[in-house]
Amino acid sequence: MRFLSKQLALLGFLLAATAPALAQQAIRLSTTTSTENSGLLQYLLPKFESKTNYRISVISVGTGKALELAKNGDVDVTLVHARAAEDKFVAQGHGVKRRDVMYNDFILVGPLSDPAGIKGSKDVLAAMKKIAASQVRFVSRGDNSGTDQMEKAYWKQAGAQPQGAAYISAGLGMGEVLNMAAEMNAYTLTDRATYIAYKARTGLQIAVEGDPRMFNPYGIIAVNPERHKHVNYKGAMQLIEWMTSPEGQRLIASFKAGGEQVFYPSAKAAK
Repeated sequence: MRFLSKQLALLGFLLAATAPALAQQAIRLSTTTSTENSGLLQYLLPKFESKTNYRISVISVGTGKALELAKNGDVDVTLVHARAAEDKFVAQGHGVKRRDVMYNDFILVGPLSDPAGIKGSKDVLAAMKKIAASQVRFVSRGDNSGTDQMEKAYWKQAGAQPQGAAYISAGLGMGEVLNMAAEMNAYTLTDRATYIAYKARTGLQIAVEGDPRMFNPYGIIAVNPERHKHVNYKGAMQLIEWMTSPEGQRLIASFKAGGEQVFYPSAKAAK
């Protein structure tokens, strides 16, 4: 009996000693909804997990919320697409080791009837002025995401915005907003990857594309371990290095939604 008690005590000690190491095998990632809605993360992350001892826990929200989670130390690493906000996040000391990962583009989509008459335009500001002038409905993310921040910047540059019931601020992710736009016969701004993933179910068409102002870069940033001692900085950096490695970049390029490439690798060699 005494022997069994000693064995149980030893087992308890070993479990207690290894618990911190086991806990460190998790990496918490906050990211924009476009990487989740498009299916990219479901394609990429299992490949990383199979090569390492890490398990990725994903929190998919708008870029603003993703950065807030990282600022508070609630995640270890963040993958987002709002360069000005990312640079501010790093400059304020909340994040370190930001790396370019990939890019795609924003597009304006809307109903086949094209009530604002903007289809085929390559000038996003002119198109948004026409949307505002025609008072057709526009569904906004309204969630401080990277897409929402870009949309607000376009309205400001255009000097016009739909008013009243014509402007719907959803406070939702990109996939849900695309569904809403389809149901309401409205326009919306979206990243191309999520649009393609949802195209069959929404029936929305691309109205405006190809404006250089619609470039959409993504960056990955580790949470500053000097600010939050508990974060898994080692795991965060391993994920960053893998996603920006030749293997990670090749996999990003090979991912397809609806048979189309929707993300383009952009990582530069680490300095």
